[in-house]
Amino acid sequence: MSNNDDQGTWLPAAVEAAWGLRERPAKGPRPGLNIDRIVAAAVAVAAAEGLGAVSMGRVAKEVGASTMALYRYVAAKDELYLLMQEAAVGPPPPPPPPGTPWREALLQWATAQRDTVLRHPWMLRLPIAGPPLTPHSVAWWERGLAALDDTGLDDGDQLAVIMLIGGFVRNDASVNAGIGEAIAASGLDPEAALRRYARTVDRLVDQGRHPRVRRVLNSQALSEENGPDGSFLFGMGRILDGVAELVRERGSGAGACG
Repeated sequence: MSNNDDQGTWLPAAVEAAWGLRERPAKGPRPGLNIDRIVAAAVAVAAAEGLGAVSMGRVAKEVGASTMALYRYVAAKDELYLLMQEAAVGPPPPPPPPGTPWREALLQWATAQRDTVLRHPWMLRLPIAGPPLTPHSVAWWERGLAALDDTGLDDGDQLAVIMLIGGFVRNDASVNAGIGEAIAASGLDPEAALRRYARTVDRLVDQGRHPRVRRVLNSQALSEENGPDGSFLFGMGRILDGVAELVRERGSGAGACG
């Protein structure tokens, strides 16, 4: 049995079309139905009700077509997921001005990623099936690597840095999205929900059993100024400190000052 690993691509047909590797599906019998409209409807369902509500049947209903009609454009739900992510992520922001230090460039890149995911938290429920495969996702990858141009790091180190930061951004966004969902489910506005949480913890934490937690609570470390954005910036700062140390280890004096 032969293994034709060098034949074709891993890309679904609709994603190949997004790259311009094949023609988009011809219009079907239903006027106005096209891949962009299908993807937009799927994104709208995910935004309103979560990714779990997205199915080929539900999206077909939203666009006023039969489920079979959708299969002329999208072969499977996993393919639809890729196209939904591509639409929601969009292109990366413009590159920073020439001469921007690598730390600042990476922080801007990571912050832009985080902002995108927090606008579309349903993306956190998408399965991770492999490396970036769609045009926008590869463009984001390219932008992150470009931030490391002046560090002197080799390709393997640069890729590891990008993956490390991407994982941190995803975890940070996941935590914040989960908290946001819990607040929404409580029926309270965010400030009221946080006050209720603070009262609850205050009642539960005993000075004798939890002296360190009590100390943190009394210090106001959980105040708004030390909230989600502060935690993100703290974590990114420590990651970038580690990257700076790696740059120094690799002997790039110019990059170490970035």
